[in-house]
Amino acid sequence: MATRHQVRQAVVSLLYAKEMGNDTDEFRDEFLEEHKIRNKQREFTKSLFKGVVNNIKSLDESLDAHLDEYKVKELGVVERAILRLGAYEILHTQIDTPIVINEGIELAKEMASDTSPKFINAVLDAVGKESK
Repeated sequence: MATRHQVRQAVVSLLYAKEMGNDTDEFRDEFLEEHKIRNKQREFTKSLFKGVVNNIKSLDESLDAHLDEYKVKELGVVERAILRLGAYEILHTQIDTPIVINEGIELAKEMASDTSPKFINAVLDAVGKESK
């Protein structure tokens, strides 16, 4: 059974794939099966992915308010996916903000550049403080 961290890795990967033009239900199902994300975790993955996609405009607006030099659209695709997922979880789920921020940092360490964890931490922390 996949962990919640693996689910979040999958969501970031699916968001990345969507931006690269691989946005079909068949692709998503094959990806989740390859990564052994099944049952409740598959439903959790799909709900996070759909939540981000369905709220992308408001998520980007919220993130843009906390970005000094850049806008979300100017960030790297992986960083953008991590931030969108984190913002979605902070703003639209009952998951504790510190957990979401920690997951974002860990995802950045694994999937993004060396400077990304600090950046992801700062932006998601600002989103979390605003949402209270």
